[in-house]
Amino acid sequence: MPVPQKPPLPNIPMQPLHDYWFNLNRRQLLDRSVAGGLGFLGGIALAQLAGAEEPAAAPAVHQGLPGLPHFPAKAKRVIYLYMEGAPSQLDTFDHKPELVAQFDKDLPESVRGTQRLTGMTSGQARLPIAPSQFSFTKHQNAQDGLWVNDLLRKTGEMAGDICVVKSMTTEQINHGPGITFMQTGHQLPGRPSVGAWLSYGLGSSNRDLPSFVVMISQGRGQMQALFSHLWGSGFLPGEHQGVQFRAANDPVLFLNDPAGMRREDRRQVLDMIGELNRRQADQNGDSEVLARIAQYEMAYRMQTSVPELTDFTHETEATFNLYGPDVHKAGTYAYNCLMARRMAERGVRFIQLYHRGWDHHGSVPRDLPLQCQDVDQPQAALLADLKQRGLLEDTLIIWGGEFGRTVYCQGALTKEQYGRDHHPRCFSVWLAGGGIEPGITYGQTDDFSYNVAENPITAHDLHATMLQCLGVDHARLTYKSQGLDFKLTGVEPCRVIHEILA
Repeated sequence: MPVPQKPPLPNIPMQPLHDYWFNLNRRQLLDRSVAGGLGFLGGIALAQLAGAEEPAAAPAVHQGLPGLPHFPAKAKRVIYLYMEGAPSQLDTFDHKPELVAQFDKDLPESVRGTQRLTGMTSGQARLPIAPSQFSFTKHQNAQDGLWVNDLLRKTGEMAGDICVVKSMTTEQINHGPGITFMQTGHQLPGRPSVGAWLSYGLGSSNRDLPSFVVMISQGRGQMQALFSHLWGSGFLPGEHQGVQFRAANDPVLFLNDPAGMRREDRRQVLDMIGELNRRQADQNGDSEVLARIAQYEMAYRMQTSVPELTDFTHETEATFNLYGPDVHKAGTYAYNCLMARRMAERGVRFIQLYHRGWDHHGSVPRDLPLQCQDVDQPQAALLADLKQRGLLEDTLIIWGGEFGRTVYCQGALTKEQYGRDHHPRCFSVWLAGGGIEPGITYGQTDDFSYNVAENPITAHDLHATMLQCLGVDHARLTYKSQGLDFKLTGVEPCRVIHEILA
């Protein structure tokens, strides 16, 4: 008796489904398997019945998250003046004149406690106290009468507009994790930077410039390396990473068209690439593909916006004099400060200036004056320029490094020569504009500027306060990655510093 044959299977083309399935990475597979009420296979079935929709094209400008800002904002943008290498608080804003009588005496063990030392001073037989060799002036235009090193005289003249926090503290004792912690809220690379969080949460207010721009200037002391993860997007979509502007004829790499290519040709190329990328996004559902489309389009618009941004021909001679002679030299701190003001005028959300060279392990009396000469006039000019244009009230400015410097000397100590090691227990930063109470100081250190005596402030506290000024509740700005809801301010307890808010 013949065996019954099964009817042949219908000839269903499986290649698109095969490609879709095997182009998924692990994260996308899990997302599609568990997300939504229908699940992955149910979604496919529904798409078969209802007709699959084309993927939405990447928006020209990221508008921010729905519901943000959470409450009325005092600041619209941030200019972060980051002093890479860690300025000495004792030689800038934390005046301790009584230490002069303690010259070359050993730091009391009761002050140091159990704090770990770096390998650069842990082997020293003594920890001799090194008072600052610089003079300070008390600026009465500030509510609290702010003491500032005379090397920062012009910054001191703006004391009525800034708030100095003397009680910053951190657990990071080396530059790499210290800088990373201040810039991302975590000591290990891989998390989104502060600017990326703001770009993601609040979006852009200028469709022709990035929402997050980075500029670097070289100082005249020992410098630490700067890595792109400091302005990276981490697990956020790639479009939110910082765009570095260089001190060169082409401020942004690969922005200009190759020789012989017309702008019309570039438009056609981008349209073709965009269509291919949209098909790819439809196939594998990878949001990074849409982010890449947005980056291509931003680069195209920047081909006209960046030359206009970097053209100083319409700035007045009075403006150039305000910022100082280095303002005409691309890549200097003065040039970058003027660029920061021009970006603020154009709605760039987060402007990051790194000034290198504050790593003063050796001769503070020789190197610190050079660093202060680089930054003093330009940053005071930036404050004054923003203020006279009505921009300071909605621009938050932050100044500071990754940690402070020791009161004791690293290496040999003389009246004219001393160096300082890393010191995480206390350091100073200042803030201005955008919702900050002007002319005040906050927090205090002990008699040796070694421990915080009042109101300790962490990097997470600083970040939470920055977000508060921008109308964002730090606890509600989150992003799900690897099954966890991450936020800039981490999981450790932190608070908004309401005492310094206007």
